[in-house]
Amino acid sequence: MARKIAYLTALASVTLLGLALSSTNAAPALEKRGDSNGNGNGNGNVGSGNGNYNGNFNFGSFNGNLNGNNNLGNLNGNANGNNNTGDKNGNSNGNLNVGNLNGIGNGNKNIGSLNGNLNGNANNGTANGQFNGNLNNGTANGNANGNTNVGNGNGALNGNSNNGTGNGNLNGNQNIGNKNGVLVGNANTGDLNGVSNGNANNGTANGQLIGNGNNGTANGQFNGNANNGDANGVLIGNANNGTANGQFNGNANNGTANGQIIGNTNNGDANGQFNGNSNNGTANGQIIGNANNGTANGQFNGNANNGDANG
Repeated sequence: MARKIAYLTALASVTLLGLALSSTNAAPALEKRGDSNGNGNGNGNVGSGNGNYNGNFNFGSFNGNLNGNNNLGNLNGNANGNNNTGDKNGNSNGNLNVGNLNGIGNGNKNIGSLNGNLNGNANNGTANGQFNGNLNNGTANGNANGNTNVGNGNGALNGNSNNGTGNGNLNGNQNIGNKNGVLVGNANTGDLNGVSNGNANNGTANGQLIGNGNNGTANGQFNGNANNGDANGVLIGNANNGTANGQFNGNANNGTANGQIIGNTNNGDANGQFNGNSNNGTANGQIIGNANNGTANGQFNGNANNGDANG
């Protein structure tokens, strides 16, 4: 009888221990996964006053990296449902989704498939501007890098698609709409072994810029380009790109007093050099959303982004 009582006491202890452990191991609300040999690191989720930040999923699958994703919602801004995915041997790094005052940044999707890179994508919505449903895709062995989509005050920037197919490059595409300007449905595509680089689409106040396409070939050099804006001038969406084995050096983008430099993208592909790029803004000038990217075996040196007094 004593042996039977001891057995029942031990069985009850094990059962209670199992219930205690199961109650402390509840699944978290937000899911961040790193599968086999994958990394899911440094994800920051910030919501300030009256801002909503909901349902963000960051996944890294087989041998894929998903690092440093920042999703920010400012005052009365929404940043919802951002999905950043890296498949087998693909990289999806440094994706930035920002919604400013009364701006909406919803449903941004950045995808890198087999051996493709999708890096440094910036999606921004300013005051009273909408930025919805932007899709940036890179397929097998293709690159889709440094895509910038910007909508200013009362401007709409919707449904922009940037695609790169097998072994094609699609780099530094910029679509910009100013106050009361519309920039809708611009498509920039690079086919098999083709290059589509440095596409710039700009719309000023009350102007429209729709469906523009620009293409550049391979093994070309892109050096010493200067883009300058004087007092009360605007310098927006300048793209400087170098293809495989090409050089990308000494590019300067400058804005003086009361000038703006917004959304400048500088990219260097495989075995390319990316050196000494300078982006400067003087008194009362703004330097916003500058992206500098270097891919495999590329160099990325001495880049300076400076803002002076009140900049």
